[in-house]
Amino acid sequence: MESSALPATGSDDLTLQAFRGTPLVLYFYPRDNTPGCTREGLAFRDLFAQFQSLDCAIVGVSRDSLKTHQNFSAKHGLVFPLIADCDEILCRQFDVIREKNMYGRKVMGIERSTFLIDQHGYIVREWRKVKVPGHAEQVLQAVRDLN
Repeated sequence: MESSALPATGSDDLTLQAFRGTPLVLYFYPRDNTPGCTREGLAFRDLFAQFQSLDCAIVGVSRDSLKTHQNFSAKHGLVFPLIADCDEILCRQFDVIREKNMYGRKVMGIERSTFLIDQHGYIVREWRKVKVPGHAEQVLQAVRDLN
């Protein structure tokens, strides 16, 4: 799985190859500072130490700008990077852009999705159309099963 270097919070540009050698949870979410996306980020934040104890990294991705990500991350104490995929490079690579219905209008947006990538760079599990309650716990269990 190849990826371009993209801007991310807490670092210079990131590539997925930077995580080779450790499992990676890559989660895509529609937008910073919305209720569902905030709950999802907080759930991964609250379980972060448990993911770390399994040598697993977490990275969030949305189409928001780096500045928006930095504010969102600081406001909620997110301890993992958020990638600003403004040009939808990763979103298209992982096929998470979908037509959505917003207030009766059709728009293209990110379908909430999570991917578990093993230490060799292979997707070993994916979740599409994610419902936030209990999701981070399901992903943590999948990481435990991977080990």
